[in-house]
Amino acid sequence: MESNASIPQTGQQRERSAARAQEAEEKQQDQAQTAAPRGPLQTDRGVTTVEETVVAKIAGMAAREVPGVYDMGNAMRRAFSAVTDRIPNSQTNVTGGIGVEKGETQAAIDVTVVVEYGASVVEVGNAIRRNVIEQVEKATGLEVIEVNVNVVDVHLPDEDDEQSGGEKRSSDLR
Repeated sequence: MESNASIPQTGQQRERSAARAQEAEEKQQDQAQTAAPRGPLQTDRGVTTVEETVVAKIAGMAAREVPGVYDMGNAMRRAFSAVTDRIPNSQTNVTGGIGVEKGETQAAIDVTVVVEYGASVVEVGNAIRRNVIEQVEKATGLEVIEVNVNVVDVHLPDEDDEQSGGEKRSSDLR
């Protein structure tokens, strides 16, 4: 009896055999990918999770460090902060003005700020983006895929006098 190995295969048989081999290879790759850790937070010994509030606090602190940032958040949040700042022993809300969308290994962050008059909005926005990405990635191991900066106002130097009630008029000067 002759062996089947010596009988030449048809083109259709060769295609089926190649397709089966390719499917088996893809299945092995899928199994290897699902078993392998997907980032620094997923290891073969367990998974570390980071809540969105943690990312928001780190991003808020990083944005506040940038020169040219006067305040964080929209007008409503800033008004609320002005009231809570007057309460003894109250803590500053560092997550104000920060929005976070987080997956298992990535995060997207929205930052809402008030820029000081005279500061370049472009430079402040780029500095916020760089600092937030650096601090969040270093602290959490998450990949920051985007940081959107929304500048909602410009703080003018004379606004401090008006807000503190120390508005001076030329008739009051001696």
